[in-house]
Amino acid sequence: MVTKSVSISNPVYEVLSQLTGESNTDTALSIALKDLMQLKKQAIENKIAVFEKKYGMDFAEFELACDDGRIQDPFSYESEKDTWDWEAALSEKKTLEIFLQWLE
Repeated sequence: MVTKSVSISNPVYEVLSQLTGESNTDTALSIALKDLMQLKKQAIENKIAVFEKKYGMDFAEFELACDDGRIQDPFSYESEKDTWDWEAALSEKKTLEIFLQWLE
C-alpha cells in the first residue's frame, strides 16, 4: 500500500480524535471517511427510493417503460430530469460502494 504524509491542524486533529475515539490519525480518518460515505450512501439510497416509489419500478424497468410507452411523454422535462438525477444517484452509489471497499 502506498502511503502519503499529510499535516492537519490541531483543531482538526482534536475534532477527529474526539468524534472517532481514535488517537491514531490514519485510523481516525478511515473511520470518519467510512461514516461520511455511509451517510452519503444512505441519502442516495433514499433519493433512489423516491424515484422507485414515484414510478413503481427500479431504474432498469423505468428505462424499458420509457422505450415501450408505459411512461407517458418520456421526453418531457420532468421525465428527462428524473432520468438524469436517478441515473446520477445510481452512479454515485456505485462509486461510494467502491470507495468503501478501498477502506476495508
